[in-house]
Amino acid sequence: MIVVTGATGNIGRPLTRALAEAGEQVTAVSRHPAAVPDGVRHQVADLAEPAGLRPALAGAKSLFLLLSGDLHALGANPADIVAEAVDSGVRRIVLLSTLGVVTRPFGATRIAMRELEDTVRESGLQWALLRSGGFASNALWWAESVRERRVVAVPFGDVRVPVIDPADIAAVAAACLLEDRYTGEAYELTGPEVITPRGQTEALAAARGSPVTFHELTRDEARAAMARTMPAELADDTLDTVGNPSPAEQRVSPDVERVLGRAPRPFADWAARNVTAFR
Repeated sequence: MIVVTGATGNIGRPLTRALAEAGEQVTAVSRHPAAVPDGVRHQVADLAEPAGLRPALAGAKSLFLLLSGDLHALGANPADIVAEAVDSGVRRIVLLSTLGVVTRPFGATRIAMRELEDTVRESGLQWALLRSGGFASNALWWAESVRERRVVAVPFGDVRVPVIDPADIAAVAAACLLEDRYTGEAYELTGPEVITPRGQTEALAAARGSPVTFHELTRDEARAAMARTMPAELADDTLDTVGNPSPAEQRVSPDVERVLGRAPRPFADWAARNVTAFR
């Protein structure tokens, strides 16, 4: 049995499907009831209350751990989830981390994630760490404004970063959960190219087949919008990264291709597959 947390999100959905198609027994964990693929067991649990995971972890051999937003807040203790996994007899953990633990190790949320990485490495279990850059699916934050006003309104319009398709993260996670050769390593996951928010807007317009205007927000405007859906500390860390990325944060990593044997998908491919959200 493989347990997938965040199973109804942009990474968890394709990961759950890939594991089920590989013939694995899968338990999909989410905070609310949700539809899952045929043959997949679903378990409602809140990761902020790790003891609630015990029914899902019973009999599990592996765990994909994706933290909910509240577990990125200061004072949260996601290490308790790792302890529950150990106590339940789980043998392998694949943790979705962030590239920022390497590139910006002193940010508050980065320190907390690095501590969780250390907990996973020291747990005595098999492990893999997936250090992801920015997600292509973050563009879904723009979907309503594109549908209703044909506008993308974000800060830092000309800053280039190699955003990654969540489906590629899911594919790497599946490999790490299914194959022993991918354990004991940290993988840096990026897309195949650097792209600006203006460039992403152009890709969305091409996918839609109609114009989309780009409007550049100030940092304060963007922070206020982001803080409605995530801890303020995480919003600040995210804006620090996307507004002034270091050379390491603009680097295209070879790790997706190293694991999957193919290049990661470009943003335009993600936009074409998800264009219905923007129409």
